[in-house]
Amino acid sequence: MQPHLTPILTAVHPKLPMRNKDVTKTYYLQQLGFSMLAEYGDYLLLQKDHIELHFFAFPGLDPHVNDGQVYIRTQNIDALYAQLLAAGVAMHPNAPLQNKAWGQREFALLDPDHNLLTFGEAF
Repeated sequence: MQPHLTPILTAVHPKLPMRNKDVTKTYYLQQLGFSMLAEYGDYLLLQKDHIELHFFAFPGLDPHVNDGQVYIRTQNIDALYAQLLAAGVAMHPNAPLQNKAWGQREFALLDPDHNLLTFGEAF
């Protein structure tokens, strides 16, 4: 008989669709400051600090109906927001940095394929 093992979740790495690998790489590496973790054909693994985002090829994706979303918890959200603005990163028009009723300070942006990235820090 095997001993009872308690499952432990250790990380989550969202998989998001991308139409063009080069456009995705340029945006995340040059605009958002991610680094390349690995690349396998039309599959990308990008990393920044303690998170990974994975991307899979979806050349027929209509970005205006893409429902890809990721919520990223952060620290020093004001500094991150300022860095991204200084780098010319466009913020979601309906989601500038603001305090939310649920106790999070948040902002959001859309990547080139309209995957929604929301950044939040508890206040």
